[in-house]
Amino acid sequence: MQSGSILNISCYLFVSLADTAALRDRLHARADALGLKGTVLIAEEGINLFLAGPAGAVNAWVDELRADARFATLTPKESWSDTQPFQRLKVKVKGEIIRMNRPTVRPDQAPRAPALPPATLARWLDQGHDDDGREVVMLDTRNGFEVDHGAFDGAIDWRLHKFSDFPGALAAHRDELAGKTVVSYCTGGIRCEKAAMVLEAEGLQAWQLDGGILKYFEETGGKHYHGGCFVFDERESLAPDLRPVA
Repeated sequence: MQSGSILNISCYLFVSLADTAALRDRLHARADALGLKGTVLIAEEGINLFLAGPAGAVNAWVDELRADARFATLTPKESWSDTQPFQRLKVKVKGEIIRMNRPTVRPDQAPRAPALPPATLARWLDQGHDDDGREVVMLDTRNGFEVDHGAFDGAIDWRLHKFSDFPGALAAHRDELAGKTVVSYCTGGIRCEKAAMVLEAEGLQAWQLDGGILKYFEETGGKHYHGGCFVFDERESLAPDLRPVA
């Protein structure tokens, strides 16, 4: 439900890009002309973005991006606010769109780890197990301070300081996950996408929550989740109705 005049979008896509510098210049110029603010990260492995502005301007920018066949499947998650939550526009070329420091983990060059729809996860949590009767454990891949704003009930929290700590934490705790169905999750899906690949490589039964917490809020209303979801803008934390936490 719309509440506010500013449309906020977030999305990512792992896709191989060879023209990162030219793409940065083009996307910055168009976003600036439309008066948008936020952050767009571009790397050889794909794109990750958070933008906000009047709905017409945001949708025009997204439509132009999707006109490039490489980005045709982009599906932004939307929320609304009364004011612009970003102070400026930044479009940057980075080594990774989400830093893990594992060069061999390239979702743009490998089959995607299994993605679990929010409705299926909610059903599994309702019944207390997956469809094969296995115990389901929720693995939070976010930084510890983000988890403090809210998390899935009973989720595993390794108190990560940064996402690149995840592989080392997994090495220390792998045996605790053996024999269980592990669902990795994060804010919008990008971190748990890489995390699920690493979990699979360790021989674990792993899923990623498709679309992350924000998509789960949108489609389920946040059942089995307590608190809000931290976001990296001036709204700070969103409630399950996707409005800023009061």
